[in-house]
Order: sequence, then C-alpha cells, then structure tokens
Amino acid sequence: MANPREDNDLISLLVDASAEDLSVLVDYITNSGKGRISLDNEIMSKLIAAQARKLFTEAERLFIAHEIQLFGGNTLVNLMRRGQGVVYREILCDVADHLKVSYHKSDAVVAIENGVLVSMASRAWEKMSDAEKQELLDSLGVKSVGLGQAALMAIIAAIRSTGFAAYRFAAIAAQAIARQILGRGLAFGATGGLMRGISLLLGPIGLTITGVWTITDMASPAYRVTVPCVIQLAYMRQKQLARFCPDCHIPNTAEAKFCCECGTKLPTEEQ
Repeated sequence: MANPREDNDLISLLVDASAEDLSVLVDYITNSGKGRISLDNEIMSKLIAAQARKLFTEAERLFIAHEIQLFGGNTLVNLMRRGQGVVYREILCDVADHLKVSYHKSDAVVAIENGVLVSMASRAWEKMSDAEKQELLDSLGVKSVGLGQAALMAIIAAIRSTGFAAYRFAAIAAQAIARQILGRGLAFGATGGLMRGISLLLGPIGLTITGVWTITDMASPAYRVTVPCVIQLAYMRQKQLARFCPDCHIPNTAEAKFCCECGTKLPTEEQ
C-alpha cells in the first residue's frame, strides 16, 4: 500500500483529529461504505473497520490522507507520480478555483479554507430571508446595524478570523453538507451545548447553505469527494486552532488570555 506524500497541512490535522471527525471523511471517501471505482478495496475495508470501532491507528489516519490526495489528482497525474496523488494545498486551491473563490497563491491554507467558507456564506446570504439573515448573525455573535451589505461584510470579516464566529460557521457548513450528502450530522462532543443551536439552523438556513451548490459544482466524481472533504477539513482546522474555555466551552482566538464570553482565564499550553 502506498504512503501519502509529505503533507503537513493535511497529516498534522488528521493525526490530532477525533474518531468522529475522521468517520465523516471516511464516509466521503468510501461513499458511505458503498465503495468507489478508484478506491482500493483493502484500504476501504480497513477504514470501515476503524470507523466501526471508533478508533483510528496512525496507519489508518495515513490511509485517509493518501486517499484524499489521490482523489485530488486525475488518473494520469497520479500515475505519473506513482500513485502519490497531490498535496492538500493543491486540492484546496483546485476546489477554490472550481468554486470561483478569490485567494492569493501565497495565502496560508487556513486563509484559503476560510475563503471557501466565505464564498458559501456570501452565496447563501443572497438567498436568505431577512429572518434567516438575522438568525445567522445572532448565531455567529456578529453585531451589525441592518441586514444589508454591511451585515454581510461583518460576517465575512468574522469568518476570516479565528475564534467563535469562524468556528461556528465552519461547523454549520460542515454539518449542513454532512446532512445533505450522508444523511447525518456531526458529533460535537464536549462542545455539544455550544453547538446545539446548529440543529435549528439546519432548517431553512441549512437548506440555503447546501442549496448554493450547483450541478456543475459537484458534477465530477472527484469533486463529489474533494469539495465536502475540504469543508470538513476546514471545520476540523478551526476546531484545532480554537482555544476552548474550560467553563463555558466557547472557542477563543489563539492569542486570547481570557474567555471572550465568560471572562474565565484560559489555560496556557504549559498547563
């Protein structure tokens, strides 16, 4: 079995990920266990077994990385690279180009992922009712006067940052996509209280978010894997970057010393 390409943007994220988050990626890769023509049956069996026991070894996490890399390149490119696929940054940029997301080649991976999320928010905003717009603003903790262009700009600025709004919208987007494609949502674990409101957003707002995808967006078999994987990985990265308050479980920016919600002193890395 081939090993994944060296890819810190992807592998470091998968190494620290929860079994619940990895399980979503496995379903995208394996078509919920139905299999794909380009997927090795032995690897699929190993991933489904790990998913069932809710425990992924280091080797199985690398299998996930390898399969995502393979889906990111076309057959000829993968053959020329001896089955190594393409690194996650190339996959992300390809998805961003496909979805017509603006970014700079020098941008960090998290900035490009946030650009994809901003694109989702902007496209969905145009289709939302005023009530849905206000509900989204409230859910993200974004303050704005009115529901016009200034409100959308405030949401975009919030998503481009780390912290509550960025994490919350990434979770909303990943939850909506998982519900649409897999028929189930995400598991939020210790932050379940914080994310409980997402179930309410998966009514009209959730349908609006998933409704921004066009037939062209998901026409290619590869994009049916890479687009939802990028959304899930963007959510996982926001969760990894956020510093969760030990008392109220609100995510804060990496630089925060006190919780933005309850004022509790946040533990340092040494603690």
